[in-house]
Amino acid sequence: MSSSVAPPHPPAINYVAGFLLVGLAWGLTTPFIRRAAKTHNPPDHSLLARDDVKASWLKSKLYGAFFAVVDLLRNPRYAVPLLINLTGSVWFFLLIGQAELSLTVPIVNTLAFLFTVLGDWWVDKKVIDRSESPIRAPTK
Repeated sequence: MSSSVAPPHPPAINYVAGFLLVGLAWGLTTPFIRRAAKTHNPPDHSLLARDDVKASWLKSKLYGAFFAVVDLLRNPRYAVPLLINLTGSVWFFLLIGQAELSLTVPIVNTLAFLFTVLGDWWVDKKVIDRSESPIRAPTK
């Protein structure tokens, strides 16, 4: 006779650490990825200057998109934060296999938002300011 014994649950600190790691990986890397993509100056590619590529809308778009992705991934200022961000996604899927989904998703998304705000402040010195809101109350 075999008795089925439920495996012990990990301590709550493991879940808290998992939530924080995923929030950090998703939120703190976002401003770095954004800045690297904005400031990236891709090199010219001779293939895009060929007449047959210029004549074909589809070829020019496909080759242009391909080179844009390759150039960004070759840039360590973009690739390293992206790799950390994607690692956070792997951690998230491992976490939701153990933790309660209805708690994990809002907690991790909230932490990611908070770390994005901190990252924006750190990277670009952005501050949330109500006076800069694009939505204005009508004045009388």
